[in-house]
Amino acid sequence: MHKEQTRLPDSAHTSRPWRIHEIAGDFRLEDVWALPARGDESEFPALVQGFASGDPSRSSSWSSRLLWNIRWKVGGLLGWDDAESGLGERTPTLLRRLPEDLLDRPGPSFDTLPFTSLYLLENEFAAEIANRTMHGVMHLGWVADGAGAYRGQMAVLVKPNGLLGNVYMAAIRPFRHLIVYPAMMRQIEREMVRSGRSVVPPNVGPG
Repeated sequence: MHKEQTRLPDSAHTSRPWRIHEIAGDFRLEDVWALPARGDESEFPALVQGFASGDPSRSSSWSSRLLWNIRWKVGGLLGWDDAESGLGERTPTLLRRLPEDLLDRPGPSFDTLPFTSLYLLENEFAAEIANRTMHGVMHLGWVADGAGAYRGQMAVLVKPNGLLGNVYMAAIRPFRHLIVYPAMMRQIEREMVRSGRSVVPPNVGPG
């Protein structure tokens, strides 16, 4: 799936009344992507669980696996992912900002990815990640398409850590857009087809 067919304008995220706006208003919106997944209103938790159980190191895309492994090897050598640089150490968790009603709506735990769930609602999910380069949020939304179904979309929000973080985010942007995200979209399509749920065909733009 070509990236122009899945990437959305910032307004696809900013114009909607997501709860994440009140929690991560000081984060920069990096990307908004349409996910190749459609379903009824009740199927959003299944999409979220798919992300939580994903393992990029076992992706069917060899280029995505290679990039993932390189990133973690480099991060290990440079100390980017040391415990003291993560959530609760250098970076205060966004859980501290959650209003009481969201604290009562925790999302699933991640099997492999170094994310921590923040909250899960009927149509919205957020999880955070932090290391020496940045503090990031992955936001998933379930958007009514006007035809009785819902479609998935993902937003990536970041707060870079100084010069290192800004340089790092700029350096990985082409790889995320050209390799990582397209591979993720294809994997989502395969999983949705395997489960019998609806998908957006690769040649159809977001609704």
